[in-house]
Amino acid sequence: MQLRIALTMIPDIGPVTAKKLISHLGSVNAIFSESRESLMRIRGIGPRLSGAITSSRLLEAAKREEAFVARHHIAVSYYKDPGYPRRLKHCLDGPILLYTHGKPVLNEKRILSVVGTRKATSYGKEICRELIRGLAAMFSDLVIVSGLAYGIDVIAHKAALENGLPTIAVLGHGLSTIYPSSHRETAKKISRQGALVTDFHSGVGPERNNFLRRNRIIAGLSDATLVIESGEKGGALITADLADSYDRDVMAVPGRIDDPRSMGCNNLIKRNMAALVTSPSDIAYLLNWQEEVSSRKLPPFPEESLTSLEKRILSLISQFPESTPETISRHTGTPIHTLLSMLVEMELKEWVTVLPGNRYRLRTKPSWNSGSLNGMLFNTV
Repeated sequence: MQLRIALTMIPDIGPVTAKKLISHLGSVNAIFSESRESLMRIRGIGPRLSGAITSSRLLEAAKREEAFVARHHIAVSYYKDPGYPRRLKHCLDGPILLYTHGKPVLNEKRILSVVGTRKATSYGKEICRELIRGLAAMFSDLVIVSGLAYGIDVIAHKAALENGLPTIAVLGHGLSTIYPSSHRETAKKISRQGALVTDFHSGVGPERNNFLRRNRIIAGLSDATLVIESGEKGGALITADLADSYDRDVMAVPGRIDDPRSMGCNNLIKRNMAALVTSPSDIAYLLNWQEEVSSRKLPPFPEESLTSLEKRILSLISQFPESTPETISRHTGTPIHTLLSMLVEMELKEWVTVLPGNRYRLRTKPSWNSGSLNGMLFNTV
């Protein structure tokens, strides 16, 4: 492990160059067995890099890092190891090593990255919570990835934790620190329920360029990247670009056209670079996960515990599939703000599913005769 760590510590040798070196010489051990003169003859190495590779100080630093990793029970995965994240293996610039503190959740069946602005609005925060809450009700095997930053990132982590989902925080520094420090308690919870992940060794602090570099891991670890609020420029858009370059799905939540914090999302949608998302079912549909949801055997509605209003709403959806909230509100006389709250609860209870376009359909058949309730449909609350 020491030599693998040492390879990642060489200045100006990134993952692409390191992989070329390994391929050229056959192994990491072979790189450090070569003389400085032999290394200098390799194209792209030269005197400075060859001197860094053969420096005794490099191996001493790697030895200290190896001790740090062992002391803090940090898992280290090499890009050729079976346990290395399989999605990252398909990324040419995927890191040589990943340091992980927490549970082994980097290869789970469903992984979604959620990113956005650090200056999130109350709208963005609430949408983030509701989307993850809805997804958690649909997929207990989902993992949420983000970057532990202020705003949407930390809200995504917290929403995952609150709904029992594992979550991965990709850090822009080594595991000897947490940045921002105000998220330390959240980071501790993440390491118990998910994992803290980085490709930086412990001596690396939270420098600006590191956060741009870590975005490739956020994009590469997941099946898709969801952007919730972003300005015209920013790290979230960089992550979206990286996800697109890796042939991963990109999704975005639309916002007001006059809101600077929604400009990035709206532009992604306008340029057809991101699919528009307004509900958890949109995400399931876009990722072809909805078939697995619909194939599950769902319990019938608990008729005895339903209110008359719930029965009217469910009966209307049963008779008129793909009804919109506006239609349901008009025919049941339910105020739209009350109805939307009820529909979210019904989705979480797996009574209804939301189709693209914010249209509702039953997930299971009612146990009563919905036709007998026709006369109730047009009553007011």
